[in-house]
Amino acid sequence: MKQQYGQILTHPKPFVKWAGGKRQLISVLDENLPKTFGTYFEPFLGGGALLFHLLTRQHGQRCSISDLNSDLVLSYTAIRDRPGDLIASLKIHEKNYHKDSKSYYYSVRQSSPRGQIEKASRLLFLNRTCFNGLYRVNSKGRFNVPLGRYTNPNIVNEENIRSVSHTLRSSEVSIKCRDFQAVLADAKRGDFVYFDPPYHPVSDTANFTSYTNKDFTCEDLSRLVQLCKKLDSKGCKVLLSNSDSKQVSEMFAGKPWKTSKIQANRSINSDPKKRTGHLELLIKNY
Repeated sequence: MKQQYGQILTHPKPFVKWAGGKRQLISVLDENLPKTFGTYFEPFLGGGALLFHLLTRQHGQRCSISDLNSDLVLSYTAIRDRPGDLIASLKIHEKNYHKDSKSYYYSVRQSSPRGQIEKASRLLFLNRTCFNGLYRVNSKGRFNVPLGRYTNPNIVNEENIRSVSHTLRSSEVSIKCRDFQAVLADAKRGDFVYFDPPYHPVSDTANFTSYTNKDFTCEDLSRLVQLCKKLDSKGCKVLLSNSDSKQVSEMFAGKPWKTSKIQANRSINSDPKKRTGHLELLIKNY
């Protein structure tokens, strides 16, 4: 068991399931990484699949990660700094959930805890037990996803929490809650910036941008395009994931951008038949 624990300790995985998560695309992203770079920046952190891949592969890699979702950022810092307290809180959630899953789930969903550990464990608990593991909030910033249909959800993934904590503490990782544009002041020549924003809709019914209570708008997409151009002029290496939409393709047409299409699944779609066969864009300047 100790040997198994040691192996898991060196391979942290995303501790939340996030819309647009990149675990399934890690091999493709790995092929598209720059050969060398300085600090790694990821301003739309989400589940952090690429971050954990890099930290597993390159021990001591300098990273600056951020997201506008304050509860998500709080969860990363709680796991890094207080994994034992978080695990203990999740075990209480697990015990109460198994007594009466429906009433307990909705009571937690309605709650507004104030402490760091309580906020982080609430997010992880809801993420593990809600429908499809979908993180979504309404216009008032309230989590509004219904209860999922699980017989025995993995609410307390203790080994992975300790693995993530160990990895974040043993590397040079800065964690911030901020708008993506703030990366411009920090990134220097030779640094690598990976953008994985809420995707631009490919149709009127495909719009899913409510990770926070502020939708990622067309204006935000335009800001992102201008930011990518400024980072390119500073000598930064830029990689961007987005939907295979005409608007995104046109915004990144011409030098220095190289665009490729890759196959991806949509694990959060409520219709299993619509989860496969999607195309995404990978856009880079190197």
